[in-house]
Amino acid sequence: MHQQINNAMHWPETLLQPYSSAHLQQLVEYIGQNPARFAELFTHFHSSEYRIAQRASRVVDAVVERHPALLIPHLETFFRVLSRTDVHPAVRRNSVRMLQFIAIPEAYHGIVVACCFECLNNPTEPAAIKAFSLTVLHRMVQQYSELTTELQTIIEDRLPYESPAFRSRAVKILRQLKTPGPASSS
Repeated sequence: MHQQINNAMHWPETLLQPYSSAHLQQLVEYIGQNPARFAELFTHFHSSEYRIAQRASRVVDAVVERHPALLIPHLETFFRVLSRTDVHPAVRRNSVRMLQFIAIPEAYHGIVVACCFECLNNPTEPAAIKAFSLTVLHRMVQQYSELTTELQTIIEDRLPYESPAFRSRAVKILRQLKTPGPASSS
């Protein structure tokens, strides 16, 4: 069904094979914690070939979930791709999803916040991207409390119009935003 995964990976062909979770797992295991293999895959994450970038983004996402440090040398490119709106929705979805697993360097906080708020405010943005954006923004609010009111307002405004997945996550986050947490050491 699909080519043997070996040391001579031909990524475009491999990425265009019929998708299956077993194949995804094989690719994730092939890359493991190997920075060179990850770098080779990552070149396809920002490919100008729409379908290649879409498929690569899913594999990059699965690898980063297991080994977030592999993304560090590629952060500049990653955040440049994240800021683009002309990429395949899967690339954008997987990029925002990855933000849940990495330590976001302070230099990129502004880009992340702007991108996630843009996603939430865009009525045509797919539900998964909005749900991941909520999680990332909730995390950013922990560092930038001045974002709390804006996040609460957007959640409350969007709640009646969004998908069940968005509403479920939004209600939980809204509850946490309105409930004072344990005393923080400031």
